[in-house]
Amino acid sequence: MYHPAVPLILASASPRRADLLAAAGIAFTVRAAAVDETPRPGESPGEYVVRLALEKARAVRLEPGEVVLGADTTVVHADRILGKPATAAEARTMLAALSGRTHEVWTGVAVRADGREASAVAVSRVRFAPLSAEEIAWYVASGEPEGKAGAYAIQGLASRFVESVEGSCSNVVGLPVHLVYALLRRFPAESGLAG
Repeated sequence: MYHPAVPLILASASPRRADLLAAAGIAFTVRAAAVDETPRPGESPGEYVVRLALEKARAVRLEPGEVVLGADTTVVHADRILGKPATAAEARTMLAALSGRTHEVWTGVAVRADGREASAVAVSRVRFAPLSAEEIAWYVASGEPEGKAGAYAIQGLASRFVESVEGSCSNVVGLPVHLVYALLRRFPAESGLAG
């Protein structure tokens, strides 16, 4: 069982990830790590999100006894990684591509402590209702797509567009909590994370 006394460091400034950990009763401290999120040529979605999660976890300086959690989430449609839109026009293009279709949300999670690392990937499938040009324009104008992979936030205004989710709902928000907990439990007992 996860031991709540172990100092967990979240290598992310994402308020969504912080909210999910807090809701699960997992205490943590934020120590955000900035890494280059540009996909590498030929990199698969799974390789991409795990690499970034590990890079974030490795970028944080740890004190003895601390454990760091790194995570990265991306949206995949038609085998293409949809990162965070750089412009409103790019957000509109992404949303039009997702309209009336099913896409995947991939999150890589990495845990590091005492020179040991563990990582895993969660994949969820999300189906959007068909969106009109007016709905897309309204949503983009709301500002919510900014900084969101795939140009939407399922826990916000975009929830009205989601017809179904297969797999972890928290993964679509940005952190598969069940996977985080499973990784924390895989560490040896002497780290205080397994019981």
